[in-house]
Amino acid sequence: MRARGFRHALEQELISRGVRMTRQRRLLVGIIQSADRHMDVLQLWRWARARDHTLNKVTVYRTLALLKEHGLVDELDLLHLQGGKHYYEARTTRDHIHLACLKCGRIEEFESSLFEKLKGQIERERRFRIRVARLEAGGYCDRCKE
Repeated sequence: MRARGFRHALEQELISRGVRMTRQRRLLVGIIQSADRHMDVLQLWRWARARDHTLNKVTVYRTLALLKEHGLVDELDLLHLQGGKHYYEARTTRDHIHLACLKCGRIEEFESSLFEKLKGQIERERRFRIRVARLEAGGYCDRCKE
């Protein structure tokens, strides 16, 4: 389940920053923008390759690096549930918490005004400007709980 926070329009953001949009870059950005789950590099490459058989993994890595450089995607390890895999998602306007099921590996996103309040409290009490907040909780989803 995806967080309800608004996702940045990735292609428009890149164009407004002067980034040249190739056909393959547009394809990858579109997949990331519309993904309803967290994707690793291999999943992203496979989805894109089904639409463009000439696309290679280097293009995927370069596009992800570009999106990360511009602060438009987040790279997550999601409790390393599947080894050292990293997952990617388009950044939303509201931070959210990732809930990872330790049994089936399902990832859910959870937004809360309490999380926003906690970030505000940290900023006030520590005079610390938060730019990125990531929180993961491991447990058992409603399908797997005992």
